[in-house]
Amino acid sequence: MEYRILGRTGVKVSQLCFGTMSFGSTADEAESAKMFHRCREVGINFFDCANVYGGGRSEEILGKLMADSRDDLVITSKVAMNAGEDINRTGASRRHIQIQVESSLKRLNTDRIDVYFIHRFDADTPIEETVRTLDDLVRQGKILYPAVSNWAAWQIALALGISAREMLARFECMQPMYNLVKRQAEVEILPLAADQQIGVIPYSPLGGGLLTGKYNDQKPEQGRLVDNKMYAVRYGEDLYYQIARRFTDYAAEKGYHPATLAVAWVMTHPAVTAPIIGARNLEQLEDSLAAVDVEMTPAWREEISALSYEPPPAHDRLEEIR
Repeated sequence: MEYRILGRTGVKVSQLCFGTMSFGSTADEAESAKMFHRCREVGINFFDCANVYGGGRSEEILGKLMADSRDDLVITSKVAMNAGEDINRTGASRRHIQIQVESSLKRLNTDRIDVYFIHRFDADTPIEETVRTLDDLVRQGKILYPAVSNWAAWQIALALGISAREMLARFECMQPMYNLVKRQAEVEILPLAADQQIGVIPYSPLGGGLLTGKYNDQKPEQGRLVDNKMYAVRYGEDLYYQIARRFTDYAAEKGYHPATLAVAWVMTHPAVTAPIIGARNLEQLEDSLAAVDVEMTPAWREEISALSYEPPPAHDRLEEIR
């Protein structure tokens, strides 16, 4: 396992981050423990979580598992998604953030959260209020580094400008969606991260399972990509299935499990710090862990990229790149 500096924080994190969304939902406590200990065995020190995963169970299980090694780990959590039925249990307001960070600290059984993400953009709350609240939490020692997920590049850039102007703690990590069929992050988000020295831990490197070899170029009749509305919308395009089929055939020709090669492709983007890998069980986990053994050159990465599509530049002047 290699270790990389998270942005400009000076904190060294493993080249893979384990996402605990399955803890307490698709993986019971016993299976969660097996995956956690396997990750630690191979050298992973970076674990991603959120207040809404498993209805809070993910944080509780992670808190128990990391009790004996807390100071050796870099732990994340998140706020802003809907965390209950009450009308105010959502968003990035000072009130909601303050309530949720206390709940997360309690479930994780820790005195601080290393990297704390705003999980989505909240159009109802001024960015100034959100970043100032995060700065207050940094000053209180409850979080160490503010971070952001699922924001557009212009929103992130605006927040960075506000933080610089007001001398507030800035976003030090991003968590965008990024995989071989979802490459929008290449247009502005990843270049912004590289320019501003912000750590990047992309989620969904396997495309919700689309890039694991389980699917051909036809949509399945059942499974998460059909039954789960969010994934059905996110990965419902016919083009994505065509890419997945080409990629699966390519991986077979090269002698790799598709999941291994998919994670390695994300991991070797120059702006990426550590892809977030997830699994429902130990068997699934091993395929993603194997990505660290893939010696992918830039030329090889380009070869895999050619199986997909290249997103157009932000300004749409194609003549300037061809």
